[in-house]
Amino acid sequence: MNTHYQKYKDLVPIVPQSNENATITFPDGKTYKIPILKGTLGPPVLDIRNLAQQTGYFTYDPGFTATSSCASQITYIDGEKGQLLYRGYKIEDLAENCSFMETCYLMIYGQLPCKKEKEAFEELVVSEMVVHKKIQDFYQGFQADAHPMAIMLGVVGALSAFMYQEFNVNDSRDREHIAIKVIAKIPTLAAYAFRTASGLPLIQPKKKYNYVQNFLYMMLANPMDEEFQIDEVIVQAIDKILLLHADHEQNASSSTVRIAGSSQANPFACIAAGIASLWGPMHGGANEAVLNMLEQIGNVDNIEKILQMSKDKSSGFRLMGFGHRVYKNFDPRAKIMQKMCYKVLQAVGQDTMPLFDLALKLEQAALNDKYFLDRKLYPNVDFYTGLVYKAIDIPVNMFTVMFVIARSIGWITQWSEMMAEGLNKIGRPRQVYVGEKIREFVKIEDRKKQNQSNILQMPKLAKVTNLMKL
Repeated sequence: MNTHYQKYKDLVPIVPQSNENATITFPDGKTYKIPILKGTLGPPVLDIRNLAQQTGYFTYDPGFTATSSCASQITYIDGEKGQLLYRGYKIEDLAENCSFMETCYLMIYGQLPCKKEKEAFEELVVSEMVVHKKIQDFYQGFQADAHPMAIMLGVVGALSAFMYQEFNVNDSRDREHIAIKVIAKIPTLAAYAFRTASGLPLIQPKKKYNYVQNFLYMMLANPMDEEFQIDEVIVQAIDKILLLHADHEQNASSSTVRIAGSSQANPFACIAAGIASLWGPMHGGANEAVLNMLEQIGNVDNIEKILQMSKDKSSGFRLMGFGHRVYKNFDPRAKIMQKMCYKVLQAVGQDTMPLFDLALKLEQAALNDKYFLDRKLYPNVDFYTGLVYKAIDIPVNMFTVMFVIARSIGWITQWSEMMAEGLNKIGRPRQVYVGEKIREFVKIEDRKKQNQSNILQMPKLAKVTNLMKL
């Protein structure tokens, strides 16, 4: 690709030097020193990179919840304080004073843009929102009832076929261009996923609209209307939601993007891998679960009963939208989202929306309950996001797709940072093997029926129509 313009400065995380060690003693009596690393913020980290080579021992950490898989300059979370930083800026300051496009610029370049830089950046991103005609043709191949996330997974992965040879992922200018293409194409693909599921024709972005306006236009515009109109409060709300979800450290989907990228996979394939991870209900589907829970509760008279059920582990009921894997205090994004939720409901004339009133009452009841306070189960950002989406008629099956649009900048920045670091180290976790030891091989004629599977009872899918149902 054309790279005549000046390279931008690579943002390469520097692993700190160790000034002290921890000592570990093994069953044979031998002791080993493990370097202690200290970042600019956060807890100290034991550097175990050479542990296996020196001792023959690996570490066991399912879910990697106590493992730092990388050094990063992008996002920092202090769960105890309820603090979230993007490139050192508090999320509250960014949400109050910046747009999502400014945040994207910050993520890519490490600094907030001036007015001219912001305008030039958004103009460039909007100009890249058009997608190839053959990508648009992909949508015709999906079932009418296909989930929008399944569509996103397919079409984002398909971008790899259209944008491959022209990129050199080891060139910072090319990575910059990739990042811009990712954040530009994703909202268009998301809008098309919605319109495909709704049976509406696909429409092109327009130069006169900004980033968020273009997304809403491509998703919600009625073909019969002369002019697309949408309340500016709704535009601002979507912009805030995207900003609040832009990145969140090394979560499941971001880690998936990094793992895929460590094999030098195509960047769009890496983003598709992140989408697959985000689709899981334990990651990206929480706001949908909150909305379903509120509808299940029904009215304020049932709140006490629901709270008691959530305390009873045998009930199988979980209070959605409360608590977080990292935050042990208020999720700072939740407070911002609560205010924005009320503004949106007022703008669309639903400030007396029963579900919103129910959500407020539920939040108040939980925050005055010793059980939840002792366990630091505070409302998180998902508690209010679904209400905003519902108020502006975004269907439930699009909730996680909205998350994809927001997190695309975080994913591509995490990927770019890893590539800039140049470690060329493929992700390769180890395991504790608990399977069979070496067994003697038995020839097939000497093997007995083991009754370990239901294969003999499974019906054959003889008809072509059944086969097509997968």
